[in-house]
Amino acid sequence: MAGSASVLEDGSTLSRLDRGLHKIETVLALVSGVAVFSLMVLAVISVGGRNTMNMPLPGYVDWIEQIMPLIAFMGIAYTQRDGGHIRMDMLVGQLSGRTLWAAEFITALATLILMALLVWGSWEHFQRSFDFAAPFWSRDSSIDIGIPIWPAKLLAPVAFSVLCLRLVLQLWGYGRAFVLGLVEPVAVPLVLSAAAQAAEEASLLSDADPVDDLKERR
Repeated sequence: MAGSASVLEDGSTLSRLDRGLHKIETVLALVSGVAVFSLMVLAVISVGGRNTMNMPLPGYVDWIEQIMPLIAFMGIAYTQRDGGHIRMDMLVGQLSGRTLWAAEFITALATLILMALLVWGSWEHFQRSFDFAAPFWSRDSSIDIGIPIWPAKLLAPVAFSVLCLRLVLQLWGYGRAFVLGLVEPVAVPLVLSAAAQAAEEASLLSDADPVDDLKERR
């Protein structure tokens, strides 16, 4: 699993596209975080209502079903950009130079093909649920309180499409690094060494706890 990675930037077209897409990914990841928080709020309301007024939140399970795709899918492109998805770093870390970039290119290409198929399949699944002529534009709904399901089904192809764009940029970056023999290409996650990871973690801890840092200096 990728422990820590960095993404370099410069003034190239690839880097500008990377930064632009990263803004979209950041917004989607923020939406996912808000969804996690809202799930906690719904749980508090449901449990509190049951204990105080014997009235749990109506359709609590239905609302969870609607929120779960936000949590599961919205942050995947953001994580891909930073190299945070599960991968064999112990194996990839043994590679270097063009061999490394070729391996990364092949992996990203295989992932892109898989995600393109998932975009197609999830879009077809959404279309089976969406209908302009139906009430609330929905052919199906949740079991308890009848929430239309198509908005949740739409989230999957949208999130997967953003991930496909990210993979295309990474293929560009890895291919460019392979052709030009670059050591540190832009717009792709560069896995940090163990020493660099330790230094970064020490820096984060130092910034997060200035009181302890001041005590150590005394």
